[in-house]
Amino acid sequence: MLVEEAARILDLLGAETKIFNPRDLPVADFTGADHPKVRELRALALWSEGQVWCSPERHGAVTGVFKNQIDWIPLEIGSVRPTQGRTLAVMQVSGGSQSFNAVNTLRLLGRWMRMFTIPNQSSVPKAYEQFDQAGRMLPGPLYDRVVDVMEELVRFTWLLRDRSDYLVERYSERVAHFNLPENL
Repeated sequence: MLVEEAARILDLLGAETKIFNPRDLPVADFTGADHPKVRELRALALWSEGQVWCSPERHGAVTGVFKNQIDWIPLEIGSVRPTQGRTLAVMQVSGGSQSFNAVNTLRLLGRWMRMFTIPNQSSVPKAYEQFDQAGRMLPGPLYDRVVDVMEELVRFTWLLRDRSDYLVERYSERVAHFNLPENL
């Protein structure tokens, strides 16, 4: 429900959103990358300018379902990096008290995927109390924080639009691609 709320906010801010449903995504590395859910996930990663990652916190970490999604997105597909240079917002929901374990892990994963993770984040404790019967998040400070995070994601995405190639271009890749001398 938090992802759907974030998408509603992003839509109001003028962003185009798509939500990936991980149902039927196979466990990474046990089937080929030609599985329809794997192709869908990778296509969405390539399509996006920015992403919102949200995971429940379970046993103090992100869920295996969420990590499996990340494991299916390689750092490189051919010469294309499906996540490099994209902006990233991270959020978590918890059934109990406020925690930041899942968002910290999401930040780490985002860095490994060479994404620009925005400074703000959202952690929703006792998530079962934060949504109405229609699945809408209740007004209050936790909702306000989600709006703040989505606004920041949009702003950072605008700031990095058409500039991320410059920021992610690396010496090691130029050496490999252009067969340059290995020492400067």
